[in-house]
Amino acid sequence: MHAAGLDLAPFRALRYVPERVSSLAAVTSPPYDVVVRPDGLHELETADPYNIVRLILPQAGDPAAGHRRAARTLRHWRARGVLALDPTPAVYVYEQRAAGSLQRGLLGALRLTPPEEGVVLPHEDVLPEVVADRAALMRATETNLEPLLLAYRGAATGPPSGAAAVVERTAGRTPLLATTTADGTEHRLWPVTDAAQLAEITADLAGHRALIADGHHRWATYLRLRAERDGQPPWDRGLVLLVDTARYPLRVQAIHRVLPGLPPAAVLGRLGDAFRVRRLDVALPEALRALAGTPGNAFLLGGDGPLHLLDRPATHLTDRTARPDRPRAWRELDATILGAALSALVRPPAAVRYLHDAEAALNQAARSGGSAVLLRAVPESTVRALAERGVTMPQKSTSFGPKPATGLVLRPLDIAEEN
Repeated sequence: MHAAGLDLAPFRALRYVPERVSSLAAVTSPPYDVVVRPDGLHELETADPYNIVRLILPQAGDPAAGHRRAARTLRHWRARGVLALDPTPAVYVYEQRAAGSLQRGLLGALRLTPPEEGVVLPHEDVLPEVVADRAALMRATETNLEPLLLAYRGAATGPPSGAAAVVERTAGRTPLLATTTADGTEHRLWPVTDAAQLAEITADLAGHRALIADGHHRWATYLRLRAERDGQPPWDRGLVLLVDTARYPLRVQAIHRVLPGLPPAAVLGRLGDAFRVRRLDVALPEALRALAGTPGNAFLLGGDGPLHLLDRPATHLTDRTARPDRPRAWRELDATILGAALSALVRPPAAVRYLHDAEAALNQAARSGGSAVLLRAVPESTVRALAERGVTMPQKSTSFGPKPATGLVLRPLDIAEEN
């Protein structure tokens, strides 16, 4: 039985002043771990001198210098009026609309709860070095720079009620901001400040818990900093986007692996008989369809050359995943099997790079003289079932979306905002 549920509070958002930037679209970015480096980073940095990527991925000689640089940059932008605080604390309705898809959710400051309370359910492991880096950046900037994406399940049938009703009513008004990013996605934002509507949201969400769809490292960072500050406000809350997936189902995609400096021939040689290997002399879209239709565990291996389909893992490999503290569904995950295979190939594990786009992964592998391993998406039902049992998946197993644009809303921690 989990404790009292989700607690989402209003906050004073820090937002770009439209008149001080070339456009709102030009200062946004994907989440820090989705930015393809170095090409995507350079593209964002040159889109506008105030692009948010300069805060979430500051470039400097070493990480500590980068964190200090981000803090100086943020102070400078606030002093120049590029970023300004909204006058009134609010929970925000946030909408993303693209060809054939619509997502709406609530942006707010969520009460941080320890894992044992079972209110926020992680489903992936995290890398300690990434958490340490994000924590250092957040300490330096004293700001939640980008929201997590959390999924909860409201009523599946009937007219919207509670938080869902507030979302739908609010989305019928004139938005506070509207912009269209380079990928064609339309973003709109509305503040909710009315006390009765905020109470309606609070009462409804108290009966729910949420799955972390995107942002495991940021959630772990929130919890670390909360513990460091003894749970004192405003460090007892973190910026999140809550989406009711009964009304707006999320899209689940795979996260691919890039092994720099390790070409496909070397990977195949080191794997030996760990998998059945078949060369595919077809284009990437057809190869991905072949991967999707392959039963059991399967992957695509590529780089500077043809793609290979790897499937039917050998017993000596699957035996290495037979942990008594993990259920069969976890042991049979593609990411679990791949992790066992890569553990003998790549040391340290941090040498593996993670990309969300298959073509970008192959291109980066080819440029680095390495390999890309392309995976399939894990069904959301599998992810949620494991999370509800307290079982985390291997890190970087899934990519839920659409992800909120980074840069539309920031939450400063150097002011008192929550009620």
